[in-house]
Amino acid sequence: MAAPLQIVFAGTPEFAAVVLRRLVETEYSIKAVYTQPDRPSGRGRQLTPSPVKAIATAHQLPVYQPSSLKDKTSQAQLAALAPDLMVVVAYGLLLPTAVLQIPPLGCINIHASLLPRWRGAAPIQRALMAGDQETGVSIMQMEAGLDTGPVLHTVRYPLQPDDTAATVHDRLAELGAEALLQCLPAIAEGTATPTLQDENQACYAPKIHKEEAWLDWSQPATFLERQVRAFNPWPVAQTQIKDQILRVWSATALATETAASPGTLLAANKTGIDVATGKGVLRLLKVQPAGKRAMAVQAYLNAHPLTPGSVLAKNPGKPPRP
Repeated sequence: MAAPLQIVFAGTPEFAAVVLRRLVETEYSIKAVYTQPDRPSGRGRQLTPSPVKAIATAHQLPVYQPSSLKDKTSQAQLAALAPDLMVVVAYGLLLPTAVLQIPPLGCINIHASLLPRWRGAAPIQRALMAGDQETGVSIMQMEAGLDTGPVLHTVRYPLQPDDTAATVHDRLAELGAEALLQCLPAIAEGTATPTLQDENQACYAPKIHKEEAWLDWSQPATFLERQVRAFNPWPVAQTQIKDQILRVWSATALATETAASPGTLLAANKTGIDVATGKGVLRLLKVQPAGKRAMAVQAYLNAHPLTPGSVLAKNPGKPPRP
């Protein structure tokens, strides 16, 4: 009977923690876990371990937290672990070529898109904003380029009309864990069949920035609805009304035609806050005033009655485009 695969796992956020939870339940040997250094978090700004570190510590796995893998010392430390394979999931640090060459079976990555679509830092949000009908996860053999390596396995997920970045994140994390476990036997046996990515189909998913959260009312309602879903739970879409920031957690696009200028408040009642857009109407369903918790529109209107005809502030940031 062959010895179990010797794995080094590298990841940081909850997406990666979901995969690690599943991996520790298998027969594979996890030699060590790499994760980002502890970061200040919460109101007290206390140093907080990453979700991956919390799982590793709970299972008494060795944890390494270098600030970089570019230096010879960190590389020698990794090589001394003698892993057969390195599994990387949203680690957040660049893996130099020297690191990619340490495990005999290389390094594989679980990426939250159907590569080559949406390479980069924010594939879930960009897929939702673009109105993609489906997304998924790809198991990729890592190479020097950004998410450019050959794909070993994919699992597809049809996006639902009410999906948010939060719900897609959770579903793809589970699918990623399942996909990894499906792939590992073939990788260990050397029978995995990599498929080269089609560079003509590649597109990039840049990191989300806070200024993108501002709703630009000149955009179509369908796009603004996608933006709201893509930015839930972070950075959360927002607008400005009566000189106050109003965050928008949930909204739906209406096909209603209107001659009102974009940003005009058309109606405000228990069914929602209707706002004119560049095309159609966006109905706000769940909002969050400054300093308060998110709430249904009815609760918000009880304390903040609105008059139709007023205009919500135009976007002061740099809006994303459909």
